Amino acid sequence: MQFYCESLTQYRRLKTREVRIGDLLIGNFYPIRVQTMTTTDTMDTKATVEQSIRCIEAGAELVRITAPSKKEAENLLNIKNELRERGYTTPLVADIHFTPNAAEIAARIVEKVRVNPGNYVDKKKFELIEYTDADYAEEIDRITERFTPLVKICKEYGTAMRIGTNHGSLSDRIMSRYGDTPIGMVESAMEFLRIARAETYHNIVLSMKSSNPQVMVQAYRLLIKTMHDEFGECYPLHLGVTEAGDGEDGRIKSAIGIGSLLEDGIGDTIRVSLTEDPEFEIPVCKDLVKRYSLPSPFEGEALVSQKAKLPYSPFEYQRRETFAIGNIGENQVPVVIADLSKIEKITPMHLQSVGYTYNEEIDKWSISDTAADYVFTGHQVLGFDLPGTLKVIVYPEAWKDAKDQGKYYPIFSDSGYAESDSRSDKMNFVMVDCTGEPVIPGFLKDDPTAVICLSSTNINAMQSVRSMFIGLMNAGINNPVILITDSKWQTPDEHLIHFATETGALLLDGLGDGICLGYNSKASMANVQVQGRTYLPVKDIYEFTNNTSFSILQATRTRISKTEYISCPSCGRTLFDLQETTAKIRAVTNHLKGVKIAIMGCIVNGPGEMADADFGYVGSGPGKITLYKGKEVMKRNVNSDIAVEELINLLKENNAWIDA
Repeated sequence: MQFYCESLTQYRRLKTREVRIGDLLIGNFYPIRVQTMTTTDTMDTKATVEQSIRCIEAGAELVRITAPSKKEAENLLNIKNELRERGYTTPLVADIHFTPNAAEIAARIVEKVRVNPGNYVDKKKFELIEYTDADYAEEIDRITERFTPLVKICKEYGTAMRIGTNHGSLSDRIMSRYGDTPIGMVESAMEFLRIARAETYHNIVLSMKSSNPQVMVQAYRLLIKTMHDEFGECYPLHLGVTEAGDGEDGRIKSAIGIGSLLEDGIGDTIRVSLTEDPEFEIPVCKDLVKRYSLPSPFEGEALVSQKAKLPYSPFEYQRRETFAIGNIGENQVPVVIADLSKIEKITPMHLQSVGYTYNEEIDKWSISDTAADYVFTGHQVLGFDLPGTLKVIVYPEAWKDAKDQGKYYPIFSDSGYAESDSRSDKMNFVMVDCTGEPVIPGFLKDDPTAVICLSSTNINAMQSVRSMFIGLMNAGINNPVILITDSKWQTPDEHLIHFATETGALLLDGLGDGICLGYNSKASMANVQVQGRTYLPVKDIYEFTNNTSFSILQATRTRISKTEYISCPSCGRTLFDLQETTAKIRAVTNHLKGVKIAIMGCIVNGPGEMADADFGYVGSGPGKITLYKGKEVMKRNVNSDIAVEELINLLKENNAWIDA
């Protein structure tokens, strides 16, 4: 395998080993399975059974349940028996951290166990220790001795296993040699996989989870290449973004991480981790998976040979080198273009949807942190004075009529631009269609005014646009590029997933200097109802699209415009009401642009899983919270009724607070 997938330019599933989980088969081109995790106390058999049934009836094909100690592991038998008596045969997965003896009990009861190599044997102390080769080998021997009994039990009982690495919970030993990196994540899993293979045990699934989609995607790609290089085969992959959060942000972050990999045919089972009731994760999973479940999802000829030179590394982030045209390209953050062309007569009120509010009394505009940089108005030249930072893109004939051509810029087709004798001397937008065989627009090379706009109506649109990027880079064309993405889907959730997947996959590889999202004529913005709950109600399509644009840039870490929350999805270990607390913290901190706050239900998802958060709010006991700055404990055992106030005080003490 030259890269990390079967094709960079077509949709082709990655071939993986076949794994059996109860009666469910995954890998080896079986359908992509969807799963979730319960949030109830595992010792509460009735509540766990009832929640599991709600998840199963919503479409979950596997249900994971936490087993933090021997007593919870033993109670899995009661939960399983009750579900079977009620006619539910969905495989159960025991989630294990820190407790090998609980894993060994669970492996005799349920169909699958999940272990985290970062804390199954190792204890996380956040100490930087230098390991000699002899020390390292001794540690591997210790892990082998402790892990092998579980492998033998799984082999005897026909139990599957997930070796699930988490970015934020790498062991001190791994950290000392590889650092907090995707390579370290891969090696953490490979150590356990090698031990299992030595026992000829292969009923294994692997995962590489992170709250940062960029890290997550790179780790999965490296894992695939490492397995192929070392074993000549790949085990099935479980995809997920840890601590994605809730609402729109949680869906976008999950879709970028999971969807980017699914686009390349990677992934055999997925879980969307939302800070919501687990049954509400399933519709989002289904929206992601159904894009790849058509009879022949992405047909078409390969647009770039697999042997072609790939001009960037898919295993590390580096933004494509471009020159600047105005505020687009080079080292500037990606711009957002709002498409208002379907509005018959645009007024100042319409600009409020894209971040600009006009106060008629004082004749001034206020501009939000998520204000679009450009608006596309089609044939309209606006009949009012514009906010100082806003620019307008129009068709060439309208541009000729504009009085202020410092505020208006024309957009051409590539052929129209080549033939035109009337262009802006500052900035021209040039549409390049990536639908057919890519024709590299060489005539644009070194044109200091031409911003390229790439779009495709192919089913495999992302791959088609990526092919064009590869062609541009190999031809030395360094003009900045805008990603133009339209959605044909129906519901807000579907649109979010489509936009996040198709643009996010490119942005994670450093491709793109701006985005413009829109809808084709058949798309709608109907709200989706699932089990009586409405998802993401949309009052204003333009506000929705603009917010989605900024959320995609935030999730890909390419443009920070708001507070970022790293919030775990809750489980039976959670020590407070996570959804209520997350909402409370959001309400008082959502104006802190660029600050990353982690909200974790327990110590398992605490200092490790917070990964790169600036501040952390972590359950440390019933009614008790521990507050962190980075990975350093700042305040222990704070009463939960005053913990949010104490978090604000901590932000103030570290100059991270501004008044709303």
